Amino acid sequence: MSLGVLNNISALYAENNLNQTQSSLQNVLTQLSSGSRINSGADDAAGLSLANGLQANSAALTQSSTNASEGVGLLQVADGALSQVTSLLNRAVTLATEASNGTLNSSQDAAANQEYQSILSEINNIGSTTTYNSKQVFTGAAAGVSIYTGDSSSSGSSIDNLYFAPLTSSSVGDAGGTVQQSSSGQFVDLSKDTSGALTTAATQGDAISGALKFTITNADGTTSTITTTATTVSGLIQEINKDGIPGVTASFTTAGAVGLASGTVNAGDTGILLTNTNSSVAIAEGATAVTDTPTTIASTLATSTKGVATIDYVAASGGDTTANLSTTDLSSSADAQNALSALNGAISDVAAQRGYIGAQINTLNAVANVETTQQENVTSAENSVMATDYASATSQMSKYEILSQTGISALAQANSMQQLVTKLLQ
Repeated sequence: MSLGVLNNISALYAENNLNQTQSSLQNVLTQLSSGSRINSGADDAAGLSLANGLQANSAALTQSSTNASEGVGLLQVADGALSQVTSLLNRAVTLATEASNGTLNSSQDAAANQEYQSILSEINNIGSTTTYNSKQVFTGAAAGVSIYTGDSSSSGSSIDNLYFAPLTSSSVGDAGGTVQQSSSGQFVDLSKDTSGALTTAATQGDAISGALKFTITNADGTTSTITTTATTVSGLIQEINKDGIPGVTASFTTAGAVGLASGTVNAGDTGILLTNTNSSVAIAEGATAVTDTPTTIASTLATSTKGVATIDYVAASGGDTTANLSTTDLSSSADAQNALSALNGAISDVAAQRGYIGAQINTLNAVANVETTQQENVTSAENSVMATDYASATSQMSKYEILSQTGISALAQANSMQQLVTKLLQ
């Protein structure tokens, strides 16, 4: 190599290597000080994306465990109230048995009946005043109280709809129903397809026209209809979820996510998934199909088996069994004997209702345990992606510190080499 002073190539090489070493050393020091291997997207874009997704899963699972625990608290409040009702009914049985004996006179019958009527009034009071978080518990609402758990994805979510039958002296206990789990539903496709390809995907902010119709078959055989009136996609979802249609929930998703793909429905099509776990509810398009007005996108109701997994209480065909004590009294021996028969039925119905509540307590406790375990594993996975490996990082720090020192020495040597040219000019 010729000797010259125009460009100090050796110094440039040394400088570039020293800059790279300093950058690597700075990155290692950042990892050591933050405890995180990935501190920006430049460190590991794919790893950062994975870790952020796992962090969202972990946050959702942590709250889901809390949601399940809150559901258990609600169920325990209801169970405690029904336990008191059982105690009252047992006292009523004692009174009715006593009044059934013909040895009592009318004054004594009246005294027993007075206490009996007080017991019925207290049952009414328990039914109306038992609350959880300032909300009445024994409402008899068909939609129930939805306990949501999941990892923030539709496929990893579930809903347990807790049903609390009304509690009054005319409706004591609840028996005959069953618990049903389902993830079936219908997908309302709001995307436009042309020649088998997705042209326009609807968004939640799009305006819509038309309506969906929900026909509900009641326990007595009559039907009632709910027709939606929302004018936006998000508004329609909110309206369906707020209407309290038994067993029906709505969410915005894609056809691919719910397992649909055909000649008319593409995996990328967006729309509304209607999860329906109630065989008594039929879903159809209203007078006019739901359409996304900016692009005149016609909706398509398609059956899906990947809705949010939902557990629902399904009433017995013809209605559940419940006891009516409001017409009973202990005014006479005959009346007391009739009351005894009704009381036995009431105790049985309350026991059945407590059995359902107890089963749901066990279910939600199991869900909370699963969510907690899953959250631990997800956090562990996220930690393995994000956490700094201190053994490796400290080794790297030592390496780059030595390279920094040798780089500086090399740069000094490269600069001093240029001075040799002056010897030739002497």
